[in-house]
Amino acid sequence: MRVLFAGTPEAAVPSLRALLASEHEVVGVLTRPDAPSGRGRRRAPSPVRVVAEQAGVPVLAPSTLRDPQAGRVLRDLAPDVCPVVAYGVLVPPDLLAVPRLGWVNLHFSVLPAWRGAAPVQRAIMAGDTMTGATTFLLEEGLDTGPVLGTLTEPVRPTDTAGDLLDRLAHAGAGLLVSTLDALERGEVVPVPQPSEGVSHAPRITVDDALVRWGRPAYAVDRQIRGCTPAPGAWTTFRGERLKVHPVELVDDTAAPLPAGGLRVGRHEVLVGTGAGPVRLGTVQPQGRAAMPAAAWARGARPGQDERLGEGSGG
Repeated sequence: MRVLFAGTPEAAVPSLRALLASEHEVVGVLTRPDAPSGRGRRRAPSPVRVVAEQAGVPVLAPSTLRDPQAGRVLRDLAPDVCPVVAYGVLVPPDLLAVPRLGWVNLHFSVLPAWRGAAPVQRAIMAGDTMTGATTFLLEEGLDTGPVLGTLTEPVRPTDTAGDLLDRLAHAGAGLLVSTLDALERGEVVPVPQPSEGVSHAPRITVDDALVRWGRPAYAVDRQIRGCTPAPGAWTTFRGERLKVHPVELVDDTAAPLPAGGLRVGRHEVLVGTGAGPVRLGTVQPQGRAAMPAAAWARGARPGQDERLGEGSGG
């Protein structure tokens, strides 16, 4: 089949590579325009664009698909199907009908759970023990289209959003190719999503990533892992931001710590939560490199009554 692939971030790259290695013909790639990246904030191409250009595939990077020129180019490519993985641009209704087999979206949850932009992060933050990926036909609603295929994947106790997304991106690439194969052969029937079990996964904001030390330790652990690596969990110390990498739940029998309170040992730093402490792993002070929490504490020398999150609402 003639395939026009739409995707932007690193999580979409395994699917593009799988399609390039398949029997389908990738006639073009849609991706987001070059965007500022890195410390210098220089404009850089998306990971999908880099792979497409290396493979010699034509790349389209319109800021919107409502641009008439973008629509004309898309129609001229005459795709049979348009697979989509984390593209990040809304497909207008008039273009949904262009490919004869539709736009097939790979979404990183088992729909109808976690519809939206951050399904992996929200699943970890909610404490889900099982998630997966779904291929479905795009329609005008947000992740509401009929399902073509699914796979499941356990959420491990120490998974960060980055860990889990990487596994789903690679497993989902196989699901996407097998879905297109089945569509070409006429062997798959779209199944409407059930009305029960719907949950939503809005994009993670900077405020979502602010650690709430007053929550129980297990919730703090999930929040931090769900925000790692992006946007990155954070707290404050002495009025400045302190980025917090995944923590460890501990069974501490010493006197309870208040929420955000610190207990500094020679090789560890414990932080109090609403129920039980956690052990800090790596932290990153504002404007500095990441470092082990114990090394940070040796330099910062927190006082007995100092806390993380003071004045931050955390």
